[in-house]
Amino acid sequence: MAGDGRAGRRRAFIGSFTAAGGPGLVTAEIAPGGGALTLLSAVKDVPDPSYLALAPDGRTLYAVSETAEGAVAAYRVTGDRPEPAGAPVPVGGSGPTHLGLYAGHVLTANYGCGSVTAVPLRPDGSLAGAPSGRLQHTGSGPHDRRQRGPHAHQVQPDPSGRWAVSVDLGTDSVRVCTLVDGSPAVHREFALRPGSGPRHLAFHPDGGHAYVVNELTPTVTVCRWDAGRGTLKPLTEVPVLRDAPAGDAYPSGIAVSPDGRFVWTATRGEDVLSVLAVEGDGLRLTGTVPCGGHWPRALAEHDGFLYAANERSGDVSWFAVDPSTGVPRYDGSVRVAAASCVVFG
Repeated sequence: MAGDGRAGRRRAFIGSFTAAGGPGLVTAEIAPGGGALTLLSAVKDVPDPSYLALAPDGRTLYAVSETAEGAVAAYRVTGDRPEPAGAPVPVGGSGPTHLGLYAGHVLTANYGCGSVTAVPLRPDGSLAGAPSGRLQHTGSGPHDRRQRGPHAHQVQPDPSGRWAVSVDLGTDSVRVCTLVDGSPAVHREFALRPGSGPRHLAFHPDGGHAYVVNELTPTVTVCRWDAGRGTLKPLTEVPVLRDAPAGDAYPSGIAVSPDGRFVWTATRGEDVLSVLAVEGDGLRLTGTVPCGGHWPRALAEHDGFLYAANERSGDVSWFAVDPSTGVPRYDGSVRVAAASCVVFG
């Protein structure tokens, strides 16, 4: 936890789209013994800080700037108001939608151009300067409008810390990467079903399974993950909705319970959270609940609560999770215009 001199204080950090009226990077306090959020501050010095990642020591927060130019920024978060830790660094890629920390670097997934950029870090966690390398994805998919080229949507380390995993919506694939002389390099690329449109991946606590939520079809692809070999094997694809959607249905966020018994997804348009029970190498959809707003862009679990960043209704909702069934029960929300993600300190 980031320390600020107040024992037991817990904080959340919320990203938002400033171009849509969002307040920028928001800090909130989590109620002791509960999940309610109280807003503390907002910083609007970087446009569209849509996705965030916190350093392991909890003292530095990283944000993408999801603009046509694309940048990454670092902040010190030892107080209630994040303070810039140097100037933002251009990533040389358009529309970065996600970032992760890997091998002494920040990696950004640049959706617009379909690439992954590596920016080195100093020992104190600040950005060391210009990117040390960039990996350009190649390929396409059968969806005429959304898959004409690559669209890297997420990048993160695997649980072992040995690999970086990049999910590409445009190429229907997941790339397992390493860094070579500071530049992302593909170890292996793994194909998912054509037209599925993979968006985000979450690992099971056992380190042997991964779940990929697909944006272009309302499903999750269950995969076996081998950290020793850096391989991902698709096993089965499971629906996240009981019936055919009435209109738009674009899955977005995915989270796995700390005990590994449940997987949750969020679906925009239908505006629901889905509960899937983990059953060996598969999943079983057990039900859905309303997301508490409109257009849930991201989903996160923390301390027995599930949080949905509802972009178009402009709020963050939280849900108490029944530990025996995994079913989220709506518990409250807070207003954050154009909310896009939530991470916890």
